[in-house]
This record gives sequence, structure tokens and C-alpha cells, in this order.
Amino acid sequence: MREDKVLWFLIFFAWIIAVIATLGSLFFSEIMEFPPCTMCWYQRICMYPLTAIFLVGLVKYDKNVFLYALPLVVVGWAWAFYHTLLILGIISEEAAPCVLGVPCSTMYLNWFGFLDIPMLSLFAFTLIAVSLIIFYKRR
Repeated sequence: MREDKVLWFLIFFAWIIAVIATLGSLFFSEIMEFPPCTMCWYQRICMYPLTAIFLVGLVKYDKNVFLYALPLVVVGWAWAFYHTLLILGIISEEAAPCVLGVPCSTMYLNWFGFLDIPMLSLFAFTLIAVSLIIFYKRR
């Protein structure tokens, strides 16, 4: 019984992170009026469904939630990692898929001298991935 509670908590933790990331991205675009670039949209496409996937996994206590969420987490993490490398200048702007609209290298905020929106996304996807890996190993 205790193991089931740990597994449920891991799904709950992943859901909380997905909800915070989703609300945070909506706050930045709708309240702060930071227009998202193409790469931000790709990360949103991966993050937004996770809120529903984890919620259903919590309510139904579906131990297969790992299988449903992992592809979105991996793809979202890869986009966030690529976007972070682009912001840091490790990848050139010419390699970015942002051809129209907002450049992908635009930095809207810089907390603590290093934390920007793509890095926040990378952090969120990493936390979710870690919780899913622990969930998978414990189930």
C-alpha cells in the first residue's frame, strides 16, 4: 500500500510541474505580453497535454501513464535543450526554425543572471522526466 502512495505522489508531482509550466507560459504570453517564438510553441505543444494526461493518470491511477507521457516529455525536453543552447549562443541563430515572427534568440527575462524562459521549460521537463523515471523503476 505504501508503494502505491509513492507512485501516486510521483504522478501528482509531475502533474503539479506541468500545471505550473502551463500557467507560467500562459502568464508570460497573455499577461506579460511576451509573444512566443516557434520553438516556444513546440515546447508548449508538448507541455500542455501533460496536464491532462497526468490528471487522468491520477484520477484513474493508471500505472501506464508513463507510456503516455514519456514521448511528449522527451520531445519537449529536446526542444527546450536546443532552445537553451540557442539562447546561450552555442547554436547559431541560422540553425533555429524561427523564420517568421519573433526570433528564437529573444530573451524576455533573465533571472539571477542565467535563468530565462527556455531554461525554465528545460527545468520543468527535466523534473517531469526524473519523476517518470523513478515512477517506472518503482512500479
